[in-house]
Amino acid sequence: MNLKEMNLPNKLTLFRVVLIPFFVLFLLINPENQALRIIADLIFIVASLTDMLDGKIARKYNLVTNFGKFMDPLADKLLVCSAMICLISTGQLYAWIVIIIVAREFIISGFRLIAAENGVVIAANIFGKLKTVSQMIMIIILVANLPFGWLQVLGQVFIWVSLVLTVLSLVIYIYQNSEVLKEQN
Repeated sequence: MNLKEMNLPNKLTLFRVVLIPFFVLFLLINPENQALRIIADLIFIVASLTDMLDGKIARKYNLVTNFGKFMDPLADKLLVCSAMICLISTGQLYAWIVIIIVAREFIISGFRLIAAENGVVIAANIFGKLKTVSQMIMIIILVANLPFGWLQVLGQVFIWVSLVLTVLSLVIYIYQNSEVLKEQN
C-alpha cells in the first residue's frame, strides 16, 4: 500500500510515527535548552492529537482498516514509550516506573495476540484510555519542564496517577479477559 492509496486516518497514524524521531531529537539534543524542550513538547502534543483524530475519523467515516487496527496502537506505544525513555535520561522519570509501564504494554499486546489467534477482538477499556491520557499529560508537563513550583508538583502527581492507572488497567484487563488464556480443546 502506497501513501496515495492510504486513507486519512492511516496517514495521520504514519505522521505520528514520523514525528517520533523529531520529538526525541529536540528533547535530547540539549535537554537544558528550554526552547528546544518547548519545540519537543509541541511535536509531542501534535502527535498526541493525531492519536485522537485518526480514531474519530476512522469510526465516523467507516475508514477502519486492518493496517489502522495494527499501526494505531503501535504508533501510540512508540510515541509514549519513546518519550518516557527520554525522560529517564533527563532525570525526570525513574527507570523502574518506565519498566512497569512498558511491561504492561507488552503484556496487553500478548493478550491481544492470543485473543486474535482465537478469533476474539479485545477492545480497550475506559481504564486503558485514562491511562493513556494521564501518561500523555504527564509527558507534556515533564517535557515542558517549566520552573513553576505548582507545575512541578502537578508533574509528580501525574507520574503517580499514570503508574496507578497502568497497574489498575492491567489488573482489570487480565480479570475481564482471563478466558483468553484458557486452553482451547
